[in-house]
Amino acid sequence: MTSNSRVLGAEAMATAVLMIGGLGAAVLGKESAIGLLGIALAWGLSLVAVSHAIGNISGCHVNPAVTLAMVLTRKITPARAVFYILGQIIGAMIGALVVWGIASGVDGWSARHNFSANGWGKWSPGGFGLGSVMMIEIILAAIWVFVVLCTAGRAFSPGARGLSVGLVLIVVNLVSSRVDRASANPVRSLASAVFSGGDALKQLWGFIVFPLVGAAVGVVAWLAVDSATLEETMLDSDVTRKIRDIADGVSDRAVGLVEDAVD
Repeated sequence: MTSNSRVLGAEAMATAVLMIGGLGAAVLGKESAIGLLGIALAWGLSLVAVSHAIGNISGCHVNPAVTLAMVLTRKITPARAVFYILGQIIGAMIGALVVWGIASGVDGWSARHNFSANGWGKWSPGGFGLGSVMMIEIILAAIWVFVVLCTAGRAFSPGARGLSVGLVLIVVNLVSSRVDRASANPVRSLASAVFSGGDALKQLWGFIVFPLVGAAVGVVAWLAVDSATLEETMLDSDVTRKIRDIADGVSDRAVGLVEDAVD
């Protein structure tokens, strides 16, 4: 098993590279220069690159929502998750610091309104409100987690998993850039908010809470299509088993009705 220190180092390095590539494109490249597609590609291709580099060391989570999903599915322990998340926070701050250091070389430049901070209301590029941001962050984080879990089996190499998740991150950015500058990743939002300050820090809670809720939703979606059982995860309880059994009963009943109608 990979040591906790190596996991922390791998996650820190990968998250730093992700931030330099993705946030760097958003801050240094600007939409007018490379467009939303260019920024989305920078985020996604950065993730593909680091997944190939360190996927076999830590799995390349680079996102606390993914780490939470791994805990909920008992793929890693809560104690080990601490090293993942600590590495992600360190890496995100280092990456953001590098981008800030480069951008601050322009006279008169300020990070306050130019550091791709996530937000709603006046901080949303399209003027979207809290409800829209909540919905899109939960859904996109759930999709991210769903793809990670579906490709986490032995049939997929770290590179193949990285390509799949990198494509998802491109989609995340294309769908939500105009809504809240795209996140689905608490440490990405944390780093941008720290350097932006002001209202970005006040709204940061949403970009921590919503992706983590999305992680749980993604786990439920994965359980609906994967051969894994509910009892193997931390979501197992009398209530969830009852819901599962009711859903299975309804599904079996519907199949029976269709078969009867066909006959």
